[in-house]
Amino acid sequence: MSNPAIDWDSLTFSLTETDKMYISKTGIKAHWQPGDMLPYGNISISPAAGVLNYGQGLFEGMKAYRTEAGRVVLFRPEENARRMQRGADRLKMPPVPESIFIDAIEQVVQENSRWIPPMGKGALYVRPLLNGSGPILGVAPAPEYTFMVYCTPVGPYFKGGMKCIDLLISDEHHRAAPGGSGGVKAIGNYAPGMMPSFKAKDRGFAEVIYLDAEEHHYVEEVGAANFFCLKDGVLYTPELTGTILPGITRDSIIQLARHMGVEVVETKVSHELAMSAQEAFCCGTAAVISPIGSITLGETCAKYGSEPGVLTQKLYDSLTNIQNEVEEDIFGWVHAVPNL
Repeated sequence: MSNPAIDWDSLTFSLTETDKMYISKTGIKAHWQPGDMLPYGNISISPAAGVLNYGQGLFEGMKAYRTEAGRVVLFRPEENARRMQRGADRLKMPPVPESIFIDAIEQVVQENSRWIPPMGKGALYVRPLLNGSGPILGVAPAPEYTFMVYCTPVGPYFKGGMKCIDLLISDEHHRAAPGGSGGVKAIGNYAPGMMPSFKAKDRGFAEVIYLDAEEHHYVEEVGAANFFCLKDGVLYTPELTGTILPGITRDSIIQLARHMGVEVVETKVSHELAMSAQEAFCCGTAAVISPIGSITLGETCAKYGSEPGVLTQKLYDSLTNIQNEVEEDIFGWVHAVPNL
């Protein structure tokens, strides 16, 4: 098939319909089998599906890149597979074996390879979904489950370089509570954040910083991204206590910073610590790293500057260079897609 008529330079982080998607189904006590590649399109589902009525669903997100070495690669897809397995256990769904997960991702990238942007123009964003698709009345696990994977080309999150963002600490809303599902990528974790995010954006902020639900004092996440701040040469990030998502980019940054000789501390990060830091940034698959220009809490505003901090920029450059195979992948994070 010919390459799509896309202006790669104008590509944004948005949905474009591609050629194929992957679907596999199983029962609650059955074993997953390799699925089928189907034309990208709408699916049929019961109005009584567990995912529609009770939110029994998970998703993941990753990217396939064209690299300096002329290959198409994924970034640590095994970690996405393992995180989805942990989420499936939490939501009482049959976990997808890592081998089937990786095979599905590779097939989707292979079948939609003409949609992968040239190096430096973006990436192919891959979205795996696992949900209770079978009908169920009453709060109980669904009788059938569907594992799907689709993809879409996306442009660079930053047009014209990294831009510092302004954030607002919410003292009214919380993302997750201890014992809940904040530590897994459940679909139900995201809709409640839309209203606080909309209100913050209406006031000129890029996103909300959520504090912990118990003491209302410690930074947990930035919208749907993990948080870091640098103070007196030490890089701090909220510890994994079950209320924040164990981000794959987060883990990569921790390893990368420690390799650079930076002390990294995973701990409770008070808003006072965050607002007295020299640098701050958030991270995730979409943007990799977003430098923070300011944080506002009530009438107080902490400013970090209008340009990314030195360490923030260094981490961003190093991580993206590994993903694009510009630098040596000393961690073994890059996963080449076969036959591409």
